[in-house]
Amino acid sequence: MTNIPVITIDGPSGAGKGTVSQRVAKHLGWHTLDSGAMYRVLALAAYQHDIALKNETALANLATDLKVHFEPLSSGTQVILEGQDVSREIRTESCGAAASQIATLPAIRQALLVRQRAFRQTPGLVADGRDMGTVVFPDASHKVFLTASCEERANRRYKQLKEKGIDAKLADIVIEITQRDKRDRTRTIAPLTAAQDAQVIDTTGISIEKVVASILDKKS
Repeated sequence: MTNIPVITIDGPSGAGKGTVSQRVAKHLGWHTLDSGAMYRVLALAAYQHDIALKNETALANLATDLKVHFEPLSSGTQVILEGQDVSREIRTESCGAAASQIATLPAIRQALLVRQRAFRQTPGLVADGRDMGTVVFPDASHKVFLTASCEERANRRYKQLKEKGIDAKLADIVIEITQRDKRDRTRTIAPLTAAQDAQVIDTTGISIEKVVASILDKKS
């Protein structure tokens, strides 16, 4: 499977990974992997099954047997957990915070690593997350690292939540993003960092179209 091309798009929360990944994949006709959604789904499943977020063994077992699949839609991806659409639930700030917390646990990352690599299918894959280019697909044909100012990312997140009808406070989002950045960058296992051979793009004030065009241009 290593001959199947992969583009990895990593970066902190709110940098634009999801939207950029979907557009790049659509242009190429490739599959997509939202690795962050897998951690969010696991966090939600843990809550539903009354499993503590510090119970690494139980969480790893849950991750291995997690009944989840992703349905591509024209406007994004529908996330189905145990037969239920949880696309909205996993995008709350509380679920994101829980996902960031369990992502620090080695057994969880190992359990999900196998499942993430299984997304590598012909004709190609665009994978977004925090360690796609450094850990999950280190042999990717092209690696991208997106970043943006904390203020810009918080504003984007605030608008996304409001558009989905989810109540949110901008000040709270700024605090949560700052805390999540620190947690992701300082964790012992697979910390958030750009791969040495990654194309680094600061998306602050740049349109999605320009970011996508830059990635496709470098890829070719």
